[in-house]
Amino acid sequence: MTIKVLLADDQALVRAGFGSLLARAADIQVVGEAGTGDEAVRAARVVRPDVVLMDIRMPGTDGLTATRTIVQDPELTDCRVIVLTTFETDEYVFAALRAGASGFLTKETEPDELRQAVRAVAAGDALLSPGVTRRVIEQFAHRPAAPTDTAGQLAVLTAREREVTRLIATGLSNDQIASRLFISPLTAKTHVTRAIAKLGVRDRAQLVILAYETGLVVAGGGCPSEQGPPVDTAPGRRPA
Repeated sequence: MTIKVLLADDQALVRAGFGSLLARAADIQVVGEAGTGDEAVRAARVVRPDVVLMDIRMPGTDGLTATRTIVQDPELTDCRVIVLTTFETDEYVFAALRAGASGFLTKETEPDELRQAVRAVAAGDALLSPGVTRRVIEQFAHRPAAPTDTAGQLAVLTAREREVTRLIATGLSNDQIASRLFISPLTAKTHVTRAIAKLGVRDRAQLVILAYETGLVVAGGGCPSEQGPPVDTAPGRRPA
């Protein structure tokens, strides 16, 4: 299966660079380019990509607004967005995750990591880039856009699903969760899938955000009941 990718960046050289790197993978095809957020939305509706690599800062409609529009389009439900940023502390990155992006990468990402990231997101996984996502989430998750009904949102989860969600938010992969809870990786993945469905979130990235916003995990401090070592989810570890 070929993964169709749309490149959205206001710099033609950047688009050319990413396009060249992705072209080296036999299973990835760049099907379109866009220089603004509006162009990205229009192109996505025409070429129907599996993944959009979206620059967050573009003239006119920015990447954040374009991401939200694409994610909310009922005709693009299978399209995933990876936000690209130059600055690891960019506050808009967290807003992009909340808007529905499946993750983000810095533009300094290694070529192999970029290709693995596209594959991971296309497969339905969320991409939490090493060393970046945890800092952004921990810095901004304590400022949700609106008050959340913690009890109401989390009440639909079983005790095990709640625990798995907490461990996801601390950065553990499915294999690490399985080891921590003495269950199989497949069982861990099943719990993740059920939690995503019950909470009505788009993917793993949204599950992480919800865990922080509801207080299931405390930003900057882990879980009050158990302080596990922070482990970042990298493209090479392929979360599910």
